[in-house]
Amino acid sequence: MRIVSAADARQTLLRRAVIDEPELPSAVRETIRRVFGAELDAGAVVDRILRDVRQDGDAAVRRYNAEIDGVRSQGPLEIGRDAVEAAYKEVEPELVAALNVASGRIAAYHERQLKHAARTFEEDGLGQLVRPIERVGLYSPGNKVIYPSTLLMTAVPARVAGVSELVMVTPPREDGTVAPIKLVAADIARVDRIFSAGGVQGIAALAFGTESVPRVDKICGPGNIFVTIAKKRLFGEVGIDGIFGPSETLVIADARADPRLVAADMLAGAEHDELATALLLTDSEKLASEVSNIVDRDIVTMDRADAARTSLDARGGAIICATIEEAIALGSEYAAEHLCLHLEDPERWLDKIRNAGCVFAGEYSVESVGDYTAGPSHVMPTGGSARWTSSLGVHDFLKVTSLVRLDRDTVREVGPAGVAIGYAEGLSGHARAIESRLTDE
Repeated sequence: MRIVSAADARQTLLRRAVIDEPELPSAVRETIRRVFGAELDAGAVVDRILRDVRQDGDAAVRRYNAEIDGVRSQGPLEIGRDAVEAAYKEVEPELVAALNVASGRIAAYHERQLKHAARTFEEDGLGQLVRPIERVGLYSPGNKVIYPSTLLMTAVPARVAGVSELVMVTPPREDGTVAPIKLVAADIARVDRIFSAGGVQGIAALAFGTESVPRVDKICGPGNIFVTIAKKRLFGEVGIDGIFGPSETLVIADARADPRLVAADMLAGAEHDELATALLLTDSEKLASEVSNIVDRDIVTMDRADAARTSLDARGGAIICATIEEAIALGSEYAAEHLCLHLEDPERWLDKIRNAGCVFAGEYSVESVGDYTAGPSHVMPTGGSARWTSSLGVHDFLKVTSLVRLDRDTVREVGPAGVAIGYAEGLSGHARAIESRLTDE
């Protein structure tokens, strides 16, 4: 694992590259040629699918389910209640219990969050009306690698916020069915309707609506590069939770930190995928060396050793800072998705942290628990976007309507200034509308 100075890190490990559309694997390019009869980049593929689903609805969804995902069955797109109930028989009871624990923790946290979220109020004739979004679409990716935790982390906050209807789309397997663990997680999270529609066609169905899939007001959930591009294209036509990139873990540790725990957190961050980032900021060269040795020793025992090694070789490493103050400043500047504080007194530093998706304060505040059962949603800003946006929460499912309720005396007090501004802007109709309230006639 690389160990570099803070000065060097600014030009290397801490320097964010502009992420363009990646080179598509050969198998994906072959699928594109077969399905579309042409060499298309990812953006062009997305545009074709969005156009077709908008025009042809269910027929286009079924066609792309078959041609891209290899689905042979042409049954109903919607998954019935009987399939959900049957799914419980195929999932280990211990896992069902674990999902219920996670759901309960997520719900409890977001119920507390809701108490501090925007509230309806009115003071002196001005206020706001806070209402939940009516219908939210959830995208649950994958039919081989499956993440039921992400489904809980998106659906449960929406339900707590008061969303009336949750609609999920997900890639079906070749026989047209959906992985049982997804159905169980969706049921635990109280998802109302589930549809077999993967990738861009699923996102498009949620955005436009089809004969089977209802149109939603906002779409949530991560996906591959095609899903990400589709969400970018549709932003403004439908609400989008965010544009999510590869996972990021940044650990800040002092000389007293346990190198075994630091190394464990870095390896957990690196195993997400080859594009993940895991970094250590420390004021101790000794700690950095010890962590590096443990990482090199333990990485070979991991199930996803290749992904973790590729991640660490390309984007991982340790950065030696002059002080913890400098490490905190660099960490805030980087604005990581996950910021882990392996510090003797982590509470001392919380006020100095400006940007992070989530702060894990102390060596027992394990990021991996945050991924599953701590409570806050693990859907967090990546790519430095923590500088201007927040982790997913109940606020993402609430909307604020301004309220103006003025009496005659208030209009007479503030109206003349409005009249002056209206005439200055050349909007005489605005000015006259105000003037009509300023007379006694």
